[in-house]
Amino acid sequence: MPRRALLIVNAKSRSGATQRDLALERLEAHGIEPIHVECGRREDLSPLIVQHAKDVECAIVGGGDGTLNAAAFGVIEAGLPLGILPFGTANDLARTLDIPFDLDGAAQVIAGGHTRKIDLGIVNGEPFFNVASIGLSAELAQQLTRDIKRRYGRLGYALVALKVLAQARPFRATIYSENEAARVRTLQIAVGNGRFYGGGNAVEKDATIDDHHLDLYSLELDRAWKLALMARSFRHGRHGAWNEVRAVRAKEFDIRTRKPKPVNADGEIVTQTPAHFSIQPAAVTVFAPKDEA
Repeated sequence: MPRRALLIVNAKSRSGATQRDLALERLEAHGIEPIHVECGRREDLSPLIVQHAKDVECAIVGGGDGTLNAAAFGVIEAGLPLGILPFGTANDLARTLDIPFDLDGAAQVIAGGHTRKIDLGIVNGEPFFNVASIGLSAELAQQLTRDIKRRYGRLGYALVALKVLAQARPFRATIYSENEAARVRTLQIAVGNGRFYGGGNAVEKDATIDDHHLDLYSLELDRAWKLALMARSFRHGRHGAWNEVRAVRAKEFDIRTRKPKPVNADGEIVTQTPAHFSIQPAAVTVFAPKDEA
């Protein structure tokens, strides 16, 4: 069990400010001594972890998927295991790892001390745990402001998503994988590393976050409204069965578009096309529940 931990909580997330004191209390109740450090900007998160690495046995981050994304390179450089307190709206990394969404349950997982090595996706040098995408999700990320997330939570996602879908138009891209190059007309290209994204949709039915490969899908639809018919398939990762959805599994992808398009990684716009996607196998050590099987 880790005894001393660096604790960084995203106080700007919807529930972070109210959860910070509770996080300190719950960690202490489970025998962990948290050293809380304020972090005002996501780009400062990884440097803070490296800065305090010699004083602690692990880094615990409270926030949503974007906050955890910002910690990825920090825990790798510091050589520290990552503890997750899911304070965000979607919490897809916690979902992938079966970490409880309640604070005491998440703290108990960290106190249990069981760790798991997971893969990290990389797009143009930027990390992603869950998924990186071009098209609909990137447009959603651009329009989903912090104020909307704080005020409306999941409802904010739905409201902005409806607006994005109403305005959606296909774009042309070329997808290069290990064995082929495909020219497509698509509404979205998503490259998944973990199992879940978008609040519980499955990247692919058999995907895991430690399977050492990436799963890509491309929505080659003429009309965005057809996505409503596919909703159940996306929830369970079976969208590859639809003729309009291209599904490819590989270790690397390159995606090029006629004009630069933004790339969304774990809910944050981090780069633009042309985009190179790769994977770092077993790159991050996380606290996770022990597999009873």
